[in-house]
Amino acid sequence: MPSQDLAENLVKEAVAANVLLATAESCTGGGVANAITDISGSSAVLEAGIVTYANSAKEKLLAVPTQTLVAHGAVSEQTAEAMLAGLWLATSADVGVAITGIAGPTGGTPDKPVGTVWFAWGDRNGAAETACMNFDGNRQAVRSEAVEYALNRLLDTVNRL
Repeated sequence: MPSQDLAENLVKEAVAANVLLATAESCTGGGVANAITDISGSSAVLEAGIVTYANSAKEKLLAVPTQTLVAHGAVSEQTAEAMLAGLWLATSADVGVAITGIAGPTGGTPDKPVGTVWFAWGDRNGAAETACMNFDGNRQAVRSEAVEYALNRLLDTVNRL
């Protein structure tokens, strides 16, 4: 399903469920929020999109603990979970997603190659779900696939409410 169709479906379902959405994005640079705001009527359901590219922004805007970043790195399950927890503090959204990864072409390591992206998502009252995906392709392809994956996770969460 193309991102625009997916985003349209997400907005429609979020309106029907009367829920607010929010995103905490790093490697996608606001791409998920952008895909949602491309849809007319999205202002009824998207409360915020917070882009925290630098670690200092993750700490300041999403209250990601410094020790989490030091111990596990910005691209980790722990950081994605902390970003989502910070999203709940920063917004009144009902459903959210956090994304942190390595889009490339530089920045990869043997343990975390280019294309490694961690996600955390869920609803304010539930436990976070997490996943690590390894996307192929150039920077744009990794970011595009990450946006698509995040939109799907948001839609799944809205549909469960």
